[in-house]
Amino acid sequence: MKKYPVLLFILGLAALIMFQGEVVMPLVNKVIQSDLFLVESKDEASQLPISNEMTSFAFTHCNNHIKANLDQNTVISFPEKPINAWSLGNYQYVINAEYSTTKDNQAATSKYACRITYKNGDSIEGASDINNWSIDGISELKK
Repeated sequence: MKKYPVLLFILGLAALIMFQGEVVMPLVNKVIQSDLFLVESKDEASQLPISNEMTSFAFTHCNNHIKANLDQNTVISFPEKPINAWSLGNYQYVINAEYSTTKDNQAATSKYACRITYKNGDSIEGASDINNWSIDGISELKK
């Protein structure tokens, strides 16, 4: 074996490739085809922007989160509805909106994207309570 290290390397590499192709990949394909990661809920994903009661709650909670992170000397105003809202399915939403701020007589308008998740699933009774939501992230969009 010490005389042929290159041959041993090639045989080992070939064995690993065959093991991956014959054992690992068929197992991965079976897991992918199964319902293991399927989450069934009444909220389905949409590639098109939507507007419903849940997106309104999501928009309000995102706005409140932004407002809570500003200092008290900043005056902030939000429009009545977001620019766009998308459902990612299973009560996960992306809200795209803008807001205006005024601080020390200087006004600014900003846009944001907020990803938010409703934690109570199909029971939408507590949708108005921020404790039933989690904000997964907010990104400030530059003009």
